[in-house]
Amino acid sequence: MKTDVLIIGAGPAGLALAAALCDAGLCVEGVAPTDPATPWSNTYGIWEDELPSPELVAMLGHRWSDCVSYAGGQALRLERVYGLLDNVRLQTHLLDRCTRAGMRWRRGSARLVEHTARRAEVTLEDGSLVQTRLVVDASGHTPVFVKRPLASAIAYQAAYGVVGAFTQAPVRPGQLVLMDYRSEHLSAEERRVEPPTFLYAMDLGGGRYFVEETSLAHAPPVPFDLLKARLHRRLAHMGCAVAEMEHEEHCLFPMNMPVPYLDQPVLGYGGAASMVHPASGYQVGAALRLAAPLARQIAHALSAPNASPSGVARTGWETLWPQERLRKHQLYLFGLQTLLSLNESQLQQFFAVFFQLPVRYWGGYLSNTLTTAEVMQTMGRVFLAAPMQLRLALIREALRHPGPLLRAVGVQPSYSKILLAFG
Repeated sequence: MKTDVLIIGAGPAGLALAAALCDAGLCVEGVAPTDPATPWSNTYGIWEDELPSPELVAMLGHRWSDCVSYAGGQALRLERVYGLLDNVRLQTHLLDRCTRAGMRWRRGSARLVEHTARRAEVTLEDGSLVQTRLVVDASGHTPVFVKRPLASAIAYQAAYGVVGAFTQAPVRPGQLVLMDYRSEHLSAEERRVEPPTFLYAMDLGGGRYFVEETSLAHAPPVPFDLLKARLHRRLAHMGCAVAEMEHEEHCLFPMNMPVPYLDQPVLGYGGAASMVHPASGYQVGAALRLAAPLARQIAHALSAPNASPSGVARTGWETLWPQERLRKHQLYLFGLQTLLSLNESQLQQFFAVFFQLPVRYWGGYLSNTLTTAEVMQTMGRVFLAAPMQLRLALIREALRHPGPLLRAVGVQPSYSKILLAFG
């Protein structure tokens, strides 16, 4: 049987698309350096309303309706249900869909890809060859084949976390703390000169908790040693300490990787396609949500009598990155760049305003489900509600780095110097 699609990578994004392609009736093969059933080490949180089907909602291992953030001296209740994916359940569910369709997995790494008018040929590290009609690179943030423009500065989200038991509960029973920017455990000098970080924490039940000190975005990334020290200082300030460590988590990924070249004959997915949301750092929700529509478009493109790898890949890229989503992405990059410029006090003021917006605005902004006009409306609402000093900081940053905003509204970045000259 001829292979329709070869998927490189077996993380959440790769498996989600592999399962969707199998459901679409395509012959799919996979390549991964380890067994695709190897457990995923990271935890994946998601808002329940981001999951596209009841079947995937059932993959949540935990749900919280008591969700809160702390910023600007306020406790901000978040009227939205948050969940934690059960990695084993989700991974098994996706693999079972692949297995039922007869999908084959090869162990190893892909080294070379060559394209003809009708086929792609991938050389694996052991010298074996795989012929396919389309190659999908889902190998992560440093992809094997997908090419991107060079980036001058990449901001990273970094986090250090612990799952375990504590001498005292770090959060209320049944509570999820999305962002706790309170920083009384730090000195005034540390708050002034060091990168802001926040606590992400949740009650897992049975006396178990997950607590994580997180840097939303910073270039260069905040070191794990600093995050670990801050977490334990925060816990000490709260009057609790780790009594029993079940799992230690280190998380580091880019927030603003450039969108790949959209005319290349290899299609990317997940981190390889720069699908990380610059506003939140989340991508698994998008990978689960977009897998089925992307698979349908790929299947339709492959059904054409003269389908070529480059033509099918182009269809895939246009599905992942239509013009509307590219414009929104520029707005989100503009927003991220603005947040990178704020100090700890300004960042707290920003989130205190942001989370007091109606949930359809802040929720849609974080889930990337708003239209471009709605994203701009959300930004405008934050600006108008912000204290004057924060408004001035936002204006300064917009003037310093106008490129993404200009691209989002259809102005060529080369005009930015002219606009600034009149500003």
